[in-house]
Amino acid sequence: MKKEFLVPDMTCGHCVKMITETIHEFAPDAVIHADPKTHWLTVESEQADPQTIIMKLQAAGYSPQQV
Repeated sequence: MKKEFLVPDMTCGHCVKMITETIHEFAPDAVIHADPKTHWLTVESEQADPQTIIMKLQAAGYSPQQV
């Protein structure tokens, strides 16, 4: 299942790495596409529901919004 988010504070490659690692901790099957220029994050995973993604990214210091 594909989930899309806007992450305004994802601004660089380090952010992409941290977000990817955070999601893979609880959803190792996730395919993640993150663009720091547009702040767009797409997560394809059967294990990760949108609320869990938002909660985990908030705990990591980001402010995702599901779109």
